Amino acid sequence: MPGEWTQPELDLIVADYFAMLVLDIACRPYNKAEHNRALQEASGRSKGSIEFKHRNISAVLRLLGQPVITGYLPAWNFQQALSDTVSRWLDTHPGWLSLPDWASSVAEGGGAPGGNVLAADPPPLWFGPAPAQQNEPPPLGAAEITAFGNRYDVAGRDARNKALGDAGEERVLLHERSSLQDAGRADLARKVRWTAKEDGDGYGYDIRSFEPDGCDRLIEVKTTNGWNRTPFWITRNECNVAEERREVWHLFRLWDFARKPQAFVLRPPLDAHLALTPTTFLAQLR
Repeated sequence: MPGEWTQPELDLIVADYFAMLVLDIACRPYNKAEHNRALQEASGRSKGSIEFKHRNISAVLRLLGQPVITGYLPAWNFQQALSDTVSRWLDTHPGWLSLPDWASSVAEGGGAPGGNVLAADPPPLWFGPAPAQQNEPPPLGAAEITAFGNRYDVAGRDARNKALGDAGEERVLLHERSSLQDAGRADLARKVRWTAKEDGDGYGYDIRSFEPDGCDRLIEVKTTNGWNRTPFWITRNECNVAEERREVWHLFRLWDFARKPQAFVLRPPLDAHLALTPTTFLAQLR
């Protein structure tokens, strides 16, 4: 009776999962049964054991803020060696997940901030409710999710992915312009400004837009390829501006960005929606 999966076996099945995931995201055909049979031959594990381990990998990826394979529902009782293996694979394959074709010009630095620079027409940006205990209970306790996120720096992975952040901001830029156009305010649509790109960081928001009546609409964008509960970084300055300008400040959380971008909006006060955890300290000699 086989025991715990060995490190070579974990390396093998994690690589196999990502090989399928790349095809799944690209909507290209692949055969899960063939992959399973090949793993059975290579590892000696049973079909059921392999399927369950694939579900374990989905759970780890969900917690790491990454896409998962359609049909492999997360199974949460996974061994730490598996999460270490998945994290190591991601660290050694930083470019495994390309931006969608419609966002490729952002990654390449093409276009001008004031124009429509996406490579193709993006899909509609769908807005839904923010996840809550009432509408979508988390699979693990808050303390467990926080500990996992801190161990593997889940929020930092997205924060360091500049191409992802830029693509998310530009997706919102286009959404705001389109919404104002549809509201009959082409004059305001032309004034929507990608502040973070055109004026630099430090304003406490990424995009300055407008309500149809002309009032300011300040938008901070946080983007992930993962699920809607993926943690994210927010700076002290962003929190301060959210509080100081709470009538006009909005946080747009974009998720599942690699497949079909979806979003929800949070409004100040942020601590009514978010558990804000201090992560760094200013150190000065006594």
